[in-house]
Amino acid sequence: MKNKVFRILVGSFILISLLLSVYVNQNWLWFTVFIGVNLIQSGFTKWCLLETILSKLGIKN
Repeated sequence: MKNKVFRILVGSFILISLLLSVYVNQNWLWFTVFIGVNLIQSGFTKWCLLETILSKLGIKN
């Protein structure tokens, strides 16, 4: 379940930041970069802040 919620949230964050960069300010693309770097980092370290937050919110594996 956590994996499904994780993918939905990350995908939503990316789409929202892209829409904000088009309609508000291009600096919102830095949020998209942050998400990408965090995904790469979590692939190497096996740790992701969003997964920790979801666990503390009570979302089970």
